[in-house]
Amino acid sequence: MRRLFVAGNWKMNKDLQSGLDLITALKEEVGDDKDVDVGVFPPFVYLQAVARALADSPIVVGAQNMHQEESGAYTGEIAGQMILDVGATHVIIGHSERRQYFGESDQTVNAKLKAALDYGLAPIVCVGETLDQREAGDTEAVVSTQVEAGLAGLTDEQAEQLVLAYEPVWAIGTGKTATPEQAQEVHAMIRSILARTFSSAIAEGIRIQYGGSVKPDNASELLGQADIDGALVGGASLTAEQFIPIINAREQ
Repeated sequence: MRRLFVAGNWKMNKDLQSGLDLITALKEEVGDDKDVDVGVFPPFVYLQAVARALADSPIVVGAQNMHQEESGAYTGEIAGQMILDVGATHVIIGHSERRQYFGESDQTVNAKLKAALDYGLAPIVCVGETLDQREAGDTEAVVSTQVEAGLAGLTDEQAEQLVLAYEPVWAIGTGKTATPEQAQEVHAMIRSILARTFSSAIAEGIRIQYGGSVKPDNASELLGQADIDGALVGGASLTAEQFIPIINAREQ
C-alpha cells in the first residue's frame, strides 16, 4: 500500500497569524508516527515564516506555483531557487485555477515541471477535466493529453519523484465531489498511462492524489480507493477542525 500524501493548498487565503495558528495545531497532531505525509502550501509571502515554524516537524512546505525560468524580467513571478531559499521543498504545478485564470498550457506545465525537478523541488502536477468535458464524455481524452504532454520528456528517475493530483475542475470549490467510484476510475486510468509511458513498477510507485471538495465526511471513502493515494485539499485545509480529520481519514 502506497503511503498517503495529504496536502493543504491555502490558495489566496489566511493572514500570517491565522496561518501560524493553524500550523501550531497541525504540529500537535502530526508526528513521525503517522502513516501519512502531510504538506501545507501557503501564499508566497508566508512561505518563509511557515517553513521556519515547521522546521522541527515532518510536515513539508511548498509553493503554489513557480516560473520556469531561472531569473529575468518576469514581474510578480517566483523562481525555483527563491522557493528553496525560504525553506520550502515542494511546489504545485498546473493547478486548474492556473490553467483557467492564467492561461497555463500543458506545455507550460511541462516546462515548469522540468525546472522544478532541476532545482530538486518535489512537484505535485495537477490534471483534470471541466464539467463540459465530462458531460461530453471527454474525460479520458482530456486527462490523457494533460498527463502525456505535461510529463513529456521525463526520465524514469524524474518520474519517480512525481506526485500527481487528479482534480475534476467541476468539483473544486463547488461542494460537488466525484463519487469514490468516479475518482477511482480516473485514477486507475492515470496509472495505466504512467505504466505505458514509463513502466508498471514506476507507475505503481507514483502517488496520485484526489482534489475537489475533499471534506472530513467524504475523505475516508475516497482515500480507501485502491489508486487514490492522498488528497490535495483546498478550503477544508484552512482550519485544523476540518484538515486534521482528513489527515486521519485512513485510520477511521
